[in-house]
Amino acid sequence: MQNLRFVFISLLSFFTITATAQFVVTGTVLDSATREPLSNASVFCQNTTLGTVTQKNGEFSLSLKSGGYDLIFSYTGYQTQTIRISDNNKLEILLVKEDKSLGEVVLKSSFEVADGWEKYGDFFIKNFIGSTPNASKCVLTNPEVLKFFFYKKTNRLKVMATDALLISNNALGYQLRYQLDSFVYFYNTDINLYRGYCLFSEMEGTDSLKNLWSKARVNTYEGSRLHFMHSYYDSTLLEEGWIVDLLDENNDKKFIKVKNVYDTAYYNYVQNMTDSIGEDSVVHTITTGPAEVEIYYPRKISITYTKKSPEKQYLAKMKLPKSVPYQISYIDIKNWITITENGYYYEQKDWINQGYWSWKNLADLLPYDYLPD
Repeated sequence: MQNLRFVFISLLSFFTITATAQFVVTGTVLDSATREPLSNASVFCQNTTLGTVTQKNGEFSLSLKSGGYDLIFSYTGYQTQTIRISDNNKLEILLVKEDKSLGEVVLKSSFEVADGWEKYGDFFIKNFIGSTPNASKCVLTNPEVLKFFFYKKTNRLKVMATDALLISNNALGYQLRYQLDSFVYFYNTDINLYRGYCLFSEMEGTDSLKNLWSKARVNTYEGSRLHFMHSYYDSTLLEEGWIVDLLDENNDKKFIKVKNVYDTAYYNYVQNMTDSIGEDSVVHTITTGPAEVEIYYPRKISITYTKKSPEKQYLAKMKLPKSVPYQISYIDIKNWITITENGYYYEQKDWINQGYWSWKNLADLLPYDYLPD
């Protein structure tokens, strides 16, 4: 009987853990000045397929898998708001109306290029959507919403949009709705920066087409930054084919292999816990949310994925020999990075890509709720 009781308790614990592998976020979206509910406001998790709209009373509800998310709230004529979430929440979101006059000044700027799409459209696509094999199968269906501004004094191009960009990724089978804040390209340094909010949705297709998309997604995932984050979180870097090298402290052209990527100098495992006093006056430690992993390296690191070689298009762009065997990215980490169960990490501004991953743009982006079969 004791053995049976132990099995029953174990099974009960398993089902309890399984049931809590999701969390729910609910709330209300209101006008900040009048507190009137905003109906049909968009509520979605950044870079996922997870989203909804508010009801007539401004209320919403989202059920999410364990992990971290940037929850985006947007409504026409109002400033977009972002909140980071990783556990059950009930939110009251107060959206602020945009200053229309400021937007009109920007759009009427003397720096705007009248024939911007004709002059810079292809350049923008290659640097925003990408120049990879997947990018060649992507289509921007509403280029008319783009506005191009060129600043001669600083030799930079800025691109803004009057509405969300609608992109069909026919390589991976996703429709992307991307709210572009801005895209800036600095010609003097050959660096571009862009920020915005992206919602994915599955494309409709035949079974054979969906099978092709599934294979393409797996191929895109393998060696991706999302794959790396999952591997670090799961402590499977070596098994998954990753090698991390740290720049030599005394030689800025030499990298040394990190023997233990889970050394506390570079890695922390953080289980979110809290203490409470029970009826028996005993302090109980309770898990309050999913565990997180923190990583930091004091100097530039190289990240090598040993199970795939880089594409010929990348080698040609970077003027590298065709014999390069592995995909190698170089990363500067400005501060400790926190990785959550679904591969989401923050602060994202503290993670700077160079090398292979810098070649990957929107066309090779997978949603955080994607997992390979």
